[in-house]
Order: sequence, then structure tokens, then C-alpha cells
Amino acid sequence: MANTRDIRIRIKGVKNTRQITRAMQMVATSKMKKAQESAKAGRPYALLLADVIVSIADEFEEVTQSYYVQRPVKHRGILVIGTDKGLCGALNSNLFRELNDVDSSAKFVSVGKRATQYLSRTRRDLLADFALPDKPTFSDIRKIVEFLLRSYDEGRIDTIEVLFTSFINTLRQEPELIRLFPLNDLDAMTTKLHERFGEPDHVAPKDTREILFEDRDAVLSEIASLYLKQEIFQLVLEAQASEHSARMVAMKTATDNAGNLIDDLTLQYNRARQAAITQEILEISAASFSE
Repeated sequence: MANTRDIRIRIKGVKNTRQITRAMQMVATSKMKKAQESAKAGRPYALLLADVIVSIADEFEEVTQSYYVQRPVKHRGILVIGTDKGLCGALNSNLFRELNDVDSSAKFVSVGKRATQYLSRTRRDLLADFALPDKPTFSDIRKIVEFLLRSYDEGRIDTIEVLFTSFINTLRQEPELIRLFPLNDLDAMTTKLHERFGEPDHVAPKDTREILFEDRDAVLSEIASLYLKQEIFQLVLEAQASEHSARMVAMKTATDNAGNLIDDLTLQYNRARQAAITQEILEISAASFSE
């Protein structure tokens, strides 16, 4: 049995660890609430923008703009949204597990250090990596979208897909891979978007006004670019809400486990201390009888 001094040192170390995990839990809880509010606040605009695209595209009998036409897929382009930090449970592990089913011809763009490290370690074709602040703005997403669109226009990638962790609730976050480009099936795109945001029965409004477009390809290109920016921005917010939720849960679990371990060590300490006292009493009694 370990002596009382070693047990005291271990109890002190576990208490220090519990203080750290409790502080991290409180910080993650604060960030989680703000991230959840931001993610939920952006959903109505993303849904409205999708409906606008469908409404404008319906004005044309045939859409020939390159963003709306499916072409042969030689290289899939996948944006992987990971985290910069760890200590968020199995969030990143579950996310990266989805990459095992992706064919080797795919090309990747990463957001977050963990995603960049994983793609580099597994020798994936990494085109670029980006870093985002804790509170990303719409302008922070613009450089990512511009790179993706440039790669798409140059033919280096033939799709634009996003692998991220979808926020369902505080205790549940699931990895999801969705395709954003090309926009060749707008009805299915908007249906999936509304289902993901909890509006499965939504019907897109119809605009009966007669609209004249001087340059329809320019309009379609610009609104497709705006949609891609808004959608990726929304997915980044969803991923951050998932990260902070997972970290809060992980730190709460660690704090609770530390408390249980302290209780076990305290019991072990008391037993060791009692055993030591009993041994001293026996030794004193034995010495008295010997005299």
C-alpha cells in the first residue's frame, strides 16, 4: 500500500487538475452559448438566400453558367473544417473518420490546425490551409471562398464539398459531408438545407413578377458566389458551436472524474493513515509486554 505522503501528493495534483478543467469548462460554456446563438441566428438568412437562388434560376428556361452545370468529376474538392485546439472529446476523431471513405483523387482545403495536421500526416492532396479567429466574420470567409472558386474555375477541382461537424444539440454533434457546388440540382439543395435546419415541410415562395436581366450569367455567378460564402460561413459557425459544446462536455466529464478520483484517494489515504496508527499501537504494546 502506498504511504500517506505519496497519496497526499497525488491528491494535491488531482485537485490542481480539477481546478484547470473546471475553469476550461466555464470558458467553454460561455463560448458555447455565444456560438450557438450565432449559428442559429444565421440560419434564416441562409435559407432565404437559397430560396432567392431558386427563384432567379426559375426565370430562365436553361441555365448555362458554369456554377450551375454538372461536369465530369476528376477531382473532388473538399473543405475540411476542424479545430485549432484539442480537449474536445472525439470531435476531431469522428470528423476525420469520415475521410476514410473519400477516394484518393480528392483534393482538400483545411480550416484549423488539427485538420491541417491530419491531412498532412495521411499524405492527402492539400491545396491550402486557412486559420480563422475565435469569432470569424463574413470577411474572414471571403478569402477561403475566393480560393475555392478560383480552383473550381481553373479546373483543379470539379466539386466544392464541405466536411464539418453539424451542431444538433449540446450533447450531440455529428460529422457531415455536404456538396455545395455545382448548383445543378437547386430543388434538392434547398430541400436538404431546410431539412438540416429543421424545416422539412418548407415550400419555396414563387415570385410572379417579370424580371429583366441584362447579363444573366453575371447575375447567376454573383449570387452563386454569395450563396457559397454565406453557406460556408454558416457551416463554420455550426462547427464552432459543436466544438465548444464538445469541449464543455469533455471538461465537465474530466472535472467529475477528478472529483471521484479525489474521493477514492482520500479514502485510500484514511485507510493508510489508520493502518499506520494501528501498527504503531501494536509496536508500542509489544514493547511494553517485552519489558
